[in-house]
Amino acid sequence: MKVENRLHPNEEQLKGFQEGDTDSPIYMLNLLKFKEKAEYEDGRQGDMTGEEAYGVYGREVQAHIEKVGGKGIFLGNVSRLMLGEVEDLWDKVAIVMYPSRKAMMAMIQDPDYQSSAVHRKAGLLGQLNIEVKDNPF
Repeated sequence: MKVENRLHPNEEQLKGFQEGDTDSPIYMLNLLKFKEKAEYEDGRQGDMTGEEAYGVYGREVQAHIEKVGGKGIFLGNVSRLMLGEVEDLWDKVAIVMYPSRKAMMAMIQDPDYQSSAVHRKAGLLGQLNIEVKDNPF
């Protein structure tokens, strides 16, 4: 199994996200890997780590998530791998509920969100973003 952390979906992933059932609630499982030092595209200098820059994004993104009817469910540090194998573990895991794919797309296209997302890009080395749909036991 090939694993590649990324910052943005590729064209095919983005197209698929906008097709099919775009109205049902979804949970996004985010596996986050941080840069050692934050790198801002506008050249600003600072002493923030990637995790600290992402923390700025994390605090700001809560309002953007709530604006579209979503909710942060869980955020935690990855401590170890109990089963399976990967070359490098992620640093944190986050789970966010969105009322629909449409709501998530509206959020990421909002200019206010995009202003906050500069901290995400500065701090993340990459991530896996896995869509999960509710399936009661």
